[in-house]
Amino acid sequence: MNLAKALGSVGGLTLASRVLGVLRDSLFLRFVGAGFASDAFLIAFRLPNMFRALFAEGAFSAAFIPMFNRKVAEGEAAEKGSGLRRGVAFAEDALSVLLPILLLFTAIILVLAWPVTWIQTFGYARGTPAQFDYIVLLNRLTFPYLLFISLVSLLGGILNSLNRYWVNAAAPILLNLTLIVALLAFHDHEPLFTARNQAIAVSVAGIVQFAWLWWACRSAGVRLRLKRPTINPDVKRLLALIGPAAAGAGAVQINLVVSTALAASLLPEGSVSYIYTADRLNQLPLGLIGIGLGTVLLPTISRLLGSGRDAEAMETQNRGMELALLLTLPATVALIVCGAPITAALFQHGKFDATDTFYTAQALAAFSIGLPSYILVKVLTPGYYARSDTKTPVRYATWSMLVNLGLNLAFIRPLGHMGPPLATAIASTVNVALLYRTLARRGQFVADPQLRRRTPRLIVAALLMGATMWLLNDLFQPYVTGSSLQRWGALIILVGTGVLVYAAASFATGAFRVAELRKLIKR
Repeated sequence: MNLAKALGSVGGLTLASRVLGVLRDSLFLRFVGAGFASDAFLIAFRLPNMFRALFAEGAFSAAFIPMFNRKVAEGEAAEKGSGLRRGVAFAEDALSVLLPILLLFTAIILVLAWPVTWIQTFGYARGTPAQFDYIVLLNRLTFPYLLFISLVSLLGGILNSLNRYWVNAAAPILLNLTLIVALLAFHDHEPLFTARNQAIAVSVAGIVQFAWLWWACRSAGVRLRLKRPTINPDVKRLLALIGPAAAGAGAVQINLVVSTALAASLLPEGSVSYIYTADRLNQLPLGLIGIGLGTVLLPTISRLLGSGRDAEAMETQNRGMELALLLTLPATVALIVCGAPITAALFQHGKFDATDTFYTAQALAAFSIGLPSYILVKVLTPGYYARSDTKTPVRYATWSMLVNLGLNLAFIRPLGHMGPPLATAIASTVNVALLYRTLARRGQFVADPQLRRRTPRLIVAALLMGATMWLLNDLFQPYVTGSSLQRWGALIILVGTGVLVYAAASFATGAFRVAELRKLIKR
């Protein structure tokens, strides 16, 4: 497996999706601003967005892909050419049970949208009854997205197992394009109408994504038939693995839901928008590195372990960790040091003003402290899921969520809108420490000499880059709030300067040599 090439394919498309997501958010804040309407939409969007992360990028894939690969391998061992047929038969059995559950669950949420919204916002204590009813309406409009994105996760898991990573990685682009078109075509001078139209567009985007994956599966020769629910041992095992994997993979997302609920209930109007916008910027490196690595590592490691190549599996995970740190450390430092000019360049126009930029940059700095841990979770959990161990990650995720809740309550009053992001960052770091310690104790992951040598040098290189960027901040400040051409020019030069300084510092500290970097990419 050419790990870097696969990461480039998946990570590049995921990064494109994140960039479009930032463009979408920039348009949304221009038309709506940071106030009640934006808070209401983001509260409603948080729930289906959480399930998207849990299913499309987490639980279902973590449980389904190793089992699907095992079925394909068993079929090939029994009769050459029959592997895919066995895998598809298993997928049809899974679909026969998954679809009725999703339909029932979606119907229940739509009927019980009022109490769900009450729990989601802790009663929305700072709002009026009319405002609360508006959030309930947006929840009903966005939640059908869950049905379609869960089916997308099934089809995407099949395509990932067939090494067609790019198809599934391109699906989120369709979500952002749909929302951007809706913003451009159906925005209104009244922010409440624009937010409502965005909620409708979320569910429409789910249909578009499902159609894309369905067509891609048919093009790959995979044609799933609808059948009566079949509860066989394989389906029982799949269902048993999904629950723990959902909590294990979704610790960060569940922490964000808790943070949003506390912010909606206890903090001033606009705080939800500051936290969400900061999280979207934080998601850019996570999209490029973390999700790409997680998508590639899980099927790769499960195949290697399934064929008894344990040493290669550990080597693959070491290099995954190496790539993660190489790309994550400079992103972390840059978002902490340059959060204000980046936020201003991307969002400060229309109804989003300098005060909103200042508060968003504060939340971004708090979130970014945990960026390495958000990404390392994606590198470490495949080591558990590939061995069909979903219980250990869920146990640690539960501890992480308890830490997050406690820190949220401790931080939210003294730190305001910075409290929930900081609590999420610390809780994620606790989760990573537990995951790493257990893998190391079991002998399933041991940092090799190459990784141990490079890590401190990469940290030094990132800090040198951060010091340089901090000195340049004031120089770029007048341009990041100018015309669109000035904004993008300043942002490109700022980011490009950081990349060059980090590259030079990496070579100067001996973290990487040119020949080693070339080998890592081409190996």
